[in-house]
Amino acid sequence: MTAVGRVIRKYSLDELPQLFNVVGGSMSLVGPRPQVPLEVAQYDAEIGRRLLVKPGMTGLWQVSGRNDLTLEESVRLDLYYVENWSMATDLIILAKTFRAVVGHGAY
Repeated sequence: MTAVGRVIRKYSLDELPQLFNVVGGSMSLVGPRPQVPLEVAQYDAEIGRRLLVKPGMTGLWQVSGRNDLTLEESVRLDLYYVENWSMATDLIILAKTFRAVVGHGAY
C-alpha cells in the first residue's frame, strides 16, 4: 500500500464518494452495508430482510466489531438494526463511527 493509500484508508476517505449516493437518495448514512448482487442472490427469506432498508455508509456491525465478526454475527446485527430502527440508534452509530474515524479505528 502506498503512503497516500494508507492515509486515505486510515481516515476512511475512500468512503467519501458514497456521500453522493446518500445525497442522491440511493443510500442512507446509517444502515446495512450495500451487498454484492452475487451474495443477494444466495439469500434466504430471513437474511433477505436486511434489504428492507436502504444500505448505509455505516451501520451497527461496523461499530460492533467490524472485521472481527463472523458473517452470521454481521447478519444478526443487520437484522437487529432493521427490526429495531430508531433515530436514537442512528445517532449513537454515527457518534461511534465519528469516534472510530477520528480515533483511527478505535470503536
